[in-house]
Amino acid sequence: MAIGPRLDLRQSQSLVMTPQLQQAIKLLALSNLELETYISDEIEKNPLLETGDLSAENNNDDGGQAKPEPGEQGSDEILSAGPAESEAPLDMQGDADQFSSNSLSDSDGALDGQLGLNGASSPGSGSMGGEAPDFENMLVAEITLADHLMEQAGAILSGTDLFIAQHIIDQIDECGYLQADLLELAHRLGVQLHDVERILTEVQSLEPVGVGARDLSECLALQAKEADRYDPAMARLIDNLDVLAKGALPQLKRICGVDDEDLMDMISELRAYDPKPGCKIGGGDVQAVVPDIFIAERAGKWIIEVNSATLPKVLVNRTYFTELKDGAQDKASKEWLNECLADASWLIKALDQRQRTIVKVATEIVKQQEAFFRKGVEHLRPLTLKNVADEIEMHESTVSRVTSNKYLSCSRGTFELKYFFTSGIQSSTGGEAASAEAVKSHIKSLIDNEDPKKILSDDKLVVLLKAKGFDIARRTVAKYREALGLGSSVQRRRQKALEGKAA
Repeated sequence: MAIGPRLDLRQSQSLVMTPQLQQAIKLLALSNLELETYISDEIEKNPLLETGDLSAENNNDDGGQAKPEPGEQGSDEILSAGPAESEAPLDMQGDADQFSSNSLSDSDGALDGQLGLNGASSPGSGSMGGEAPDFENMLVAEITLADHLMEQAGAILSGTDLFIAQHIIDQIDECGYLQADLLELAHRLGVQLHDVERILTEVQSLEPVGVGARDLSECLALQAKEADRYDPAMARLIDNLDVLAKGALPQLKRICGVDDEDLMDMISELRAYDPKPGCKIGGGDVQAVVPDIFIAERAGKWIIEVNSATLPKVLVNRTYFTELKDGAQDKASKEWLNECLADASWLIKALDQRQRTIVKVATEIVKQQEAFFRKGVEHLRPLTLKNVADEIEMHESTVSRVTSNKYLSCSRGTFELKYFFTSGIQSSTGGEAASAEAVKSHIKSLIDNEDPKKILSDDKLVVLLKAKGFDIARRTVAKYREALGLGSSVQRRRQKALEGKAA
């Protein structure tokens, strides 16, 4: 075989990630609120994209044909219609309206036509009845803790003292604790340490009581002083919180020099104090979790809706495109304009496909976890991304992107879509495996209802769970119990003993 350069033809296959495909994949992983920001950025870059209704003239550029009313098309038709690319162009007003109605109840007869999987609704049909919730009004802007403290400090301090107080307040975290070394703060400000300590005392006198403390003991001591309960016995109790945490009551009685009744009174007093006084004030805007999907049961059938209240209506302004095209003189301008039109049309198609995919995945989740929606968390089934992907004939990575950063609202509350995908615990009777979340629910129920005189150990929990049909190891019970924030049997016994004596 001769050695030398030569030309060969080879045939191969490869997946090319076009910009359009990358955009479609990116849109899947975004929540509704993130998508709103993304669309706003695209509208700024593309002059042909608009939100809301276009002019009446542009609405009628389809030759006068009547457009479908919002909510006329049910999800059976939507989900069976195939990929969005095979449908009519989605850059017209009619298709935009299809995904912008606020609710199934916008029209009295819309409900019967909206039922899909046992009644899954169209992707953009919005909230469950009535007007779509105004989530912006749920964001409550409150004054911050620092502003609250500075307002009070300004009324009692001035000059250098106010200057020092401002720097002290800046070092107080949202829970109300001072996160700074006083000596270091004094050196940085160029003042004496005793001046910083004096101003700290002034700051600690502000509302809420206990703010400006450097640790929990000081925080509780400030509140005890305010309540005029800071006697020597209370001071010793506060100085020995670690002993109190262990439940060593005989040792505490000796330290404080009190009897059982006085000790219980002091412990009850401590429980009335706030260990995080700063949390009472502000903390910035309260960000509510905005669900991306609504699920409700009507007449024994499930209705699944994408929350369109957080999604702007995206349209292509073809009238403006025609005006620009008529005014374009050179080839580069025409190419740029055609590129803008192609990008706008593709974005709307990608948004359409995103809505369909979300409805398809949510529909399958409801189908797989119907017992949860009807009976509660104890009936949650083990479920994996692959289970859903196989049923809806999509790739597992697509299902993963759809369920990321998205929340579902139902009659039982608001849950992240990932919540419904849990590992399974083998049944001790050979029946169907149970969800890990269901097992956690049973553990919590057993502990909540345990007899204070017969605290359940992890070994006993294993026996009780096995009687309920869960084949689970002791270390797994301990792991689930800790994940629920429940203490060990020893910790719970001490806690219930304290509660019983305080009562």
